[in-house]
Amino acid sequence: MHLRTILLAFALATPAFAQEPDAQAGRDIYLMQCWQCHGQDASGNGPMAEMLAITTPDLTRLSIRNGGVFPLEAVARQIDGRDPLLAHGGEMPIYGPFLDTGKSVALRLPSGQPMMTGLPLANVIVYLQSIQVE
Repeated sequence: MHLRTILLAFALATPAFAQEPDAQAGRDIYLMQCWQCHGQDASGNGPMAEMLAITTPDLTRLSIRNGGVFPLEAVARQIDGRDPLLAHGGEMPIYGPFLDTGKSVALRLPSGQPMMTGLPLANVIVYLQSIQVE
C-alpha cells in the first residue's frame, strides 16, 4: 500500500518537471527585461544602447557569429551572470536570481549534453534561438 502511495505521488509530480521551454513566454520576459538595451527586434538598437560603453550585440545573429551554431551555453552564462559582461563601466544586469524559479528544465547543448537551467531562462533562450537569422 505504501509503494502505491509513493508511485501515485511521483506520477502526480511528474508533469511539473516535464514542462517544456516556451518561446512566447521567453519573448514576454525579453520584452520586460531586455529590450531597453537590445531593442524590441533584438538587433541591438534599444534606447539605452547608446549609453553603453560597448556595442550592444545583435541577438538575432548569435548563431552566425558562432559558425552557424547557436551558442546556448554562452548565452545562458551571460544572462544568468556566470560569465559577467562589462558594459557601461559595470556588469550587464544579472538576471540569474530573477530567472530562477526553482523549476528546472534540461536544454540540450550542441555537444548533446544536457544543461539544467531554470524554466524562465530556458524560455528566453528558446526565444532567442527562434529569432536567429540565417
